[in-house]
This record gives sequence, C-alpha cells and structure tokens, in this order.
Amino acid sequence: MTRGRLRVYLGAAPGVGKTYAMLGEARRASERGRDVVVGFVETHGRARTAALLEGMEVIPRKTMTHRGAAFTELDTEAVIARHPKVALIDELAHTNVPGSRNVKRWQDVDEILDAGIDVVSTVNIQHLESVNDVVEEITGVPQRETVPDEVVRRADQVELVDMSPEALRRRMAHGNVYAPEKVNAALANYFRIGNLTALRELALLWVVGKVDDQLDRYRAEHGIATTWEARERVVVALTGGPEGDTLVRRAARIAARSKGTDLLAVHVTSADGLAGGDPANLARQRTLVENMGGTYHQVVGHNIPRALLDFARGVNATQLVLGASRRGRFAQLFSRGVGVETIARSGSIDVHMITHAEAKKGRRGPARSHAALTGTRRLIGWLLAMAGMPLLTAVLSPFRDVLSLPSEILFFLCLTIGVALVGGMWPAITAAIGGSLLLNWYFTPPIGEFTIHDPENLFALVVFVLVAAAVSTIVDIAARRTREAARAGADAELLSTLAGHVLRGQAAVPSLLERMREMFGLTSVTLLERRSEAARTPNDQSDPGAWRIVATSGGAPSTCPGQADTDVVIDEDMILAAEGGPLDAADRTVLEAFAAEAAVALRQERLQEAAEQARPLAEADRMRTALLAAVSHDLRTPLASAKAAVESLGNTDVAWSDHDRAELIATAEESLDKLDRLVANLLDMSRLQAGVLGVTSQPLALEEIVPRAIDDLGPLRDRIEADISIELPEILADPALLERVLVNLMSNAVRYSPPGETVLITASWHGEHIEIRVIDRGPGIPPEAHGRVFQPFQRLGDRDNHSGVGLGLALARGLTEAMGGTLVPEETPGEGLTMIVTLPISTRVATA
Repeated sequence: MTRGRLRVYLGAAPGVGKTYAMLGEARRASERGRDVVVGFVETHGRARTAALLEGMEVIPRKTMTHRGAAFTELDTEAVIARHPKVALIDELAHTNVPGSRNVKRWQDVDEILDAGIDVVSTVNIQHLESVNDVVEEITGVPQRETVPDEVVRRADQVELVDMSPEALRRRMAHGNVYAPEKVNAALANYFRIGNLTALRELALLWVVGKVDDQLDRYRAEHGIATTWEARERVVVALTGGPEGDTLVRRAARIAARSKGTDLLAVHVTSADGLAGGDPANLARQRTLVENMGGTYHQVVGHNIPRALLDFARGVNATQLVLGASRRGRFAQLFSRGVGVETIARSGSIDVHMITHAEAKKGRRGPARSHAALTGTRRLIGWLLAMAGMPLLTAVLSPFRDVLSLPSEILFFLCLTIGVALVGGMWPAITAAIGGSLLLNWYFTPPIGEFTIHDPENLFALVVFVLVAAAVSTIVDIAARRTREAARAGADAELLSTLAGHVLRGQAAVPSLLERMREMFGLTSVTLLERRSEAARTPNDQSDPGAWRIVATSGGAPSTCPGQADTDVVIDEDMILAAEGGPLDAADRTVLEAFAAEAAVALRQERLQEAAEQARPLAEADRMRTALLAAVSHDLRTPLASAKAAVESLGNTDVAWSDHDRAELIATAEESLDKLDRLVANLLDMSRLQAGVLGVTSQPLALEEIVPRAIDDLGPLRDRIEADISIELPEILADPALLERVLVNLMSNAVRYSPPGETVLITASWHGEHIEIRVIDRGPGIPPEAHGRVFQPFQRLGDRDNHSGVGLGLALARGLTEAMGGTLVPEETPGEGLTMIVTLPISTRVATA
C-alpha cells in the first residue's frame, strides 16, 4: 500500500491562522470532489474558524477518562476504518491522554499515513524539538508538548503561515484569538512584539532550511551536479597567505551586489597534515569573514582545484573567488597552477581571478626538509652500501660453483633491502647498482668480464636492479609517511591542548605563554608590542626602545625581536619572541597558531578592562541625566504651586473666606509634600552617584508594594486597576525607590488617559526577572519617539506645558537602573502606552 502524503501548516505563534488556512484548503478540495474528513480540529472558540467546519464530515472523537475527568481525543481507528482520501488532524505536537493508543498525536498521524491516507496538520514553531529551548529562553514559557523535527521535515509539503507581530497583536486586541478577559495578560507576556519577532525569524529560518533540504534532495535524486542559481553563493578560496584579506573583501563586495547572497570562505589543507597556510593569517581572515556575515570552512584534499570545486558544488555555489598565482613565471612553465586548473574544470561556476600585491612574487617562508630519515641512519646506510656489497661478494665467491645465479641475486637483494630499511632510497639504489656490477663481474659467465652471454642472466640482473629500486623507493616513502604521521599527530595533540586550554577559560596571556614555553622547550617566550610613539625604521627590530613587553614567561625576556632566536609576526605592531634555539618549520607553524591565540586573548583582556573602566562613567552619566530631569521638570512645579498659595495667603488686599483659605493651605500642603518626596529622591540619587549611599535592595513581594504605591496616589487611586498574582516570586529591589517609580509611572498614565479610563498594572515572571507593566489607553507616542521619551526637557512637540509623556520619566528610569533593572516603553495594542519595569527576582528564589 502506498503511504499517504503529509502536508503541514507551520505557524510562528498561536493565532496566525494555521487551522483557518487548513480548513480553507479542505473546503476547496471538497468542492473539487476529493473525499475529505475532519479527524480532529480545535477551534478554540473562534467563530470564523468554527464557521468553516459547517457542512464538513467530522469523525466523532474518542472519549477517555483520566483521574476522574473525561477527555476527547483523535479516534485513529475510526479514521483508518473510514479511509478517506484526506484527513484533517490539528495540533501535531499534542500529547494524548494517558492510556491512549499512542503517546503523541504525531504517532497517530504516522499510522494514518501508513494506511495510505493523506493528512493535513498544523504545528507552531515553538513545538519543534530543535528550537524548544531557544523559545523558552526568548519567551520565558516552557513548551512541554514537542514534536521531533524529523517528523515535520519528512512532510511532503510544509507551508509557513505568517503574520507580522503588529498585525497579530491587533487581531488579539480585537478579540479574534482569545477571550477578552485573557487578552491583556497574553499581550503583556507571551505575545510581546520582541517575542513574536524572534519566533517569526525562527520559523522563517527553519522553513529556509527545509527548502534547501528539498532542493538538495531533488538534485541528488535526479543526478544534477550542475549549479542551480536559485540563490547566489560566493565562495572565496584562502591559502593562508597575506593576500587573503584582499580576497575576502573583494568577495564580500561581490556578494553585496545581490540581496540575500551567502559568503563562504574555504581553506584546503594538504592531506599530509603538514602543508598549510599561516595560522595567524587564517585566524585573522576567518574573523574578517565572520565580521562580514560569512562562514569559514576547512577541507582536506590532495588535489586543490578538485577539492575547491567539490566544495563549491556541494554548497551549490554560483561564484568562486581565487587569488592570482604567487608563483613566478619560471614555475608556471612547468605547471598550469591552481587558478588555471580550476577555471578549466569549473563548468557553470563563475570564477573570479583577483590580482593582489603578492602576485608573481613567489612563495616565501622557510623551506621544509623532505628527508624521511635522520642523518645517522642515512650515514649507516651509505656505509652498508659501500662496504656490505664487497663483503658479501667475498663471502659468496668460494661457493660460486655450488650456488646458482638466482640464489646469489637473492642474497644481494636481501642486502639491498636491508640498506633501504636502514639508510633509505639513495643508499639502496646505489647498493643495487653496485651489486649488479659485482654480480656481473664475479658470478655471471664469463667471469671477470662485464659481459653477459646468456640473455636469461641479463634479464635476471635487470629485474634485480628494478626490484631493488622499487623496494627502496617504497621503503623510503613508508618511512617518510611514518615521520609525517608522527609529526601531524604531535601537531594535532598540541593544537588540541591549545583548544582545551581556551575552552576551559584559561586564555589568559601569561598562561598561554607558559604553555608555549613548556611544549617547545624554550627558555623564554615574550609578547612584544610596538610603542605607539616609536617611529617605524629599518632598524627598529633591534631597537629595544621601540618595543614594550606585554607579557613574558620563563627566563630573561627578549626586549626586541632582534634578540630572539625565533620571532613570529602576529600583526604590524605585535611580535612573539622566543629564545631557546631555532625551531624547524613544522614547529614554527604550530607556534604561529599559539601566537595568534595569545593575541586574541590579549585583545579580549583589554576590551574587558576598557568595559570595566567605562561602566562607572556610564552609571554616573545615567544618574546625572535623571537628576537634571527631576530638577528641570518635577521640582519646579510643586515649588511654584506652594509659593503661589503662600503669596496668596499673605496678600492683605484680598479678604479670603475660610473655604478659600483652607483650599490654599491644602494646595500648599500638597505641593510641599510633592516637593519633599522629590528632594528625598534627589538626595538619594546624589548620594548614590557619589558612592556614599548604596541601594537597600531586599526581597519584596509585589502584592505588598503595589497597593502601597496606589494609596500614595490619593484621589487618583480610583482609576488604577491592579492584577498582581500572589504566585509571583519575590523581587530584589529597594522598597522606597520602587514605590516612587510606580507612583510616578501610574500618575503619568492616569494624567494622559481619557476621562473614565482606568490604568492597568500587571506583573509577569520571565526567567530570572519580573516585568511590571503600567498600561494606559491614552494618545500614546509614535514608535520613533520611544528613544527620546526619557530625555530631559522632552515633551515630544506638545505646545502646552501640561501634555506629553516626558515628566518624571528620566527620574523613574534612573531609580530603576539604580536597583539593577530597566524601564522601557511599548505601544499598547489598540492605542496607548505601556511602561515596562524589569527587575531581578530574589536570589533565594532564582537558586531554589
């Protein structure tokens, strides 16, 4: 039986219209005559969704009892027994009631597909297993119902149901998703713009990966090796030479010409494990590629052009960027080079040959020794070849009449192989040639002449020379490969040690230098940096005054590069100087990798130090901003009111009635109370800025602090509606400062809300923080003005001095940040402004 086809509607969030789209497709298919039934569809009380179900055949649900409660589930057996052409099954990630046939609904769907029935289903991005932890980190809401990604990836079709965050929030505010009593809580928690934007991006990226998989699978199934330019991908080949920076920047400019183009950098490492580029250059170029939004890759291959093109075709690249050859003209006469060879084999991939400053200058760098054996072994091999052959001839001569020529040849061949094993190829070939001459003179008739009468003897001697030469070559290659493998293993062990050193967080520069000194047996390792005031001269390498020691390990440090036995150039202003004898080329390559990591560690330390130095200045600046805002706005108003009331009372020209006098006294008293609170705030902030008074942070229960703040509003308290759950954890804050912040925000919200409208204050738990939201339905402010709302003297263009949203907000933000929190504005769906205070939860709760 042919397995059914699965179609999945993937949504970024609840309410985007997945079920509605599924039902719409089903009705259209039914009108075309297809046999469609509803296996399980959840309308969530949405009228428009329920309307689409009218007139459709619905398979009755199965009722199950669990812990005394009745639940309805998908009846898999009934759907299979009905055997329609298409079955609609909502909520693919749903967990069935215990005791059901399967634990998860996607397993039910799998059985229905095996029965040959097509299925249309729905799932949200937050329910996919691979992004479940990311979604929880973003939203603060754990998702317990998940579906393996592979289940959705196996679907024949995946269609994204998309909606902008603003549109979804408007839809919710109009009551099209949740019941009215749940809307405010949903908008304040899960359905925030930031959450919805992040979920939307996750959904889009997941679908892009699915599309790429489908395209790759189609190309593989149909044997398509040519490049399809569905999307531009630019690959830049890096050799590890200094020209790589130029190539990366040129490739980035090529990629920037088309929107959505991918940039990939690839370095081909020789299969012997020794040939490769400068690690410092590759590290710098990798950082450059990643800073430009690209990715770095490394492949191993014997044939560089073939490895490059295999990689490019594997990633469906459309363009390949290569650097002009660094080889000289003479070298190019004997080999076409990587560039020409790549162009000849590129096919549909466009190849760009980029000229650079290093072109045709030849390859520079220390030459590598290609000797496979040590000098002592080669010397012994030459001695065996020169003395062993005559000695063997002397031993075999008395038995000339007893032994046949083939037997004598075998003795000489054994000695030749022994020379090859000890001394390598050239001593063995010399021994083979000398042995053939001795065999000819002493053992091949006619004896004593370099002539051979019997062609069979001539053939035997020729075969002897060829076999001896072949065996000698093979032995030499094996010895060379053994040495290369040992060297590569040692290098790999060193580099893995370096990687583990970094991963364990031990990337401090002195620690790295000490590791270098120990691993290479050096007496001292010093990181030198050119002094900023030192001029660059031809002799500055030997001038200690031009350099300063950044870090050192071991004995007496080198004070300039010229004093070191080995120096590794990291960049124009930084050099690693090592003493303790010169290093060979292979050791130097690994040392360059350590040097590049030491430079990165040094830059990280300096950035951290700069950040630590800047933090107090930033805090002081925020305090000063809040202080100025309070003085310029909130201090002047109550002072002017109190002064006017007192002056009026002191005016003897007016006969005040007792009622008028009481009103003036009340006005002065109210203004002076406000002034007293503001002065207290300013004094606290001044002490905080001066560092003489710390914030008294302590665990607080919001259900206790919010009512006190509402009471401080006086007559305005009747326009405040609080929705604070008693299940929220305690927060860590200063009770007096937090109360002042809330009073300020709520009074502003009431002041700019329409008459009769209430201001809602809610709180929700997100990870290690609590968010307090003050929501009003006033005129709000445009999104582009959110960044200016906390600036001093800011009323956002209001003509009168009694409107706007700038009064006191700078002070509120300063107090919030002093407690380790944040204060940000957000649009209220429909109309209005929401001020969000974020504060950490108490440590004893967070660690519980």
